[in-house]
Amino acid sequence: MSRKKSAAHSPALPEVNFSEDGDIRYLHLGTEWIQGSMFLDRPYDIELEYVQRMLAGLLFLPTSEVKGAHAMQLGLGAGTLTKFCYKKLKMTCTAVELNPGVLHACRGWFRLPPDDARLRVVLADASLEIQKEEWRGTVDALHVDLYDEEAAAPVLDTPDFYRHCRELLTPQGSMTVNLFGRSSSYGDSVEKICAAFGEDAVWAFKPTREGNAIVLAQRTASRPSREALMSAALAIEEQWGLPATKWLKVFKPLAK
Repeated sequence: MSRKKSAAHSPALPEVNFSEDGDIRYLHLGTEWIQGSMFLDRPYDIELEYVQRMLAGLLFLPTSEVKGAHAMQLGLGAGTLTKFCYKKLKMTCTAVELNPGVLHACRGWFRLPPDDARLRVVLADASLEIQKEEWRGTVDALHVDLYDEEAAAPVLDTPDFYRHCRELLTPQGSMTVNLFGRSSSYGDSVEKICAAFGEDAVWAFKPTREGNAIVLAQRTASRPSREALMSAALAIEEQWGLPATKWLKVFKPLAK
């Protein structure tokens, strides 16, 4: 990591900056903690393993229905998921971000396209925005990755928050959450997710080497066969280049 540059930001919000290491650019919120990344020569691909896993909802969404489906990101980060869903998956995308400096960085340094008919970035508090009637029952893929500059624990991690997340989803929709942090309690977070979605609807990955544990919750609980999941994973790999067959080695339903 070599070069850093500051963006304009609100006094009440952390400074936004970036660093570079070889062919990768990283987003930071005024600390060494990485909030997102981008390949400089492949700006719409996904570099971090845990971010790839955030797309595990594709295993439950027929590939023929991905194009035009609605993906929502709570927490823009470096715009990685928003860009991938918009450019590669051809989904309609909504991102909710609190910090205007993060949006400025994504547009200036991380190749996030401007808003259009399929892409909208909303500058708002996610906990309040998701309670608006316009979003309820409209989201097929919800990605929740909300951390402050210290990356110590999820910013929003309450039973009410997860209930509101569930209300966003279509019947076939799912939520993925990144659970990471020095002071966070994985077990407590999973318990809150189960309270909102039902234990039968919750799936989980083993943590990555960096400690990111991705949890998936379905609006409508299902238990596809191993063969069906492998078929879906192969289709995901063929169409979009994500390592989905490897996911199945470390991705299991919470309830047996």
